[in-house]
Amino acid sequence: MSNPDSTTPVPLPLRWAGGLVAFQGALGLAVAVFLVIRAAGGNHHEDFISGYGTALWFVLIGGGVLAGGLAVYQGRRWGRAIALLTQLLLIPVGWSLLTDSNLPVFGAPLLALVVVVLCLLFAPVSQQYWAADSLPPDA
Repeated sequence: MSNPDSTTPVPLPLRWAGGLVAFQGALGLAVAVFLVIRAAGGNHHEDFISGYGTALWFVLIGGGVLAGGLAVYQGRRWGRAIALLTQLLLIPVGWSLLTDSNLPVFGAPLLALVVVVLCLLFAPVSQQYWAADSLPPDA
């Protein structure tokens, strides 16, 4: 394996993967904002806690995914588990949208995005970077 020093730049595939995962997290936060606005406006037929509680859930998960994506973008090791787990959890969501929900307009792009991120995370240059003995500080 290679042994980069702390000035080794983060490979481009990891930068792309990190950016895409951060985008997924930002979308989660956007959904949270939408849910809060909808709950505050009374434009839903659910219990009070459903709107705000679901929004809180999206803030927690979306914020974590956003943080993981930014970590991957910066080449920090701890972000790759979040990025990988997010993609693995989105596979059945995309498949369900594609098949059971009859929403291929959402399912197909989601599955395509998941495949792209997984390919970027497992690209040979990405694997070599993660396997290095020394990464940037706080990696």
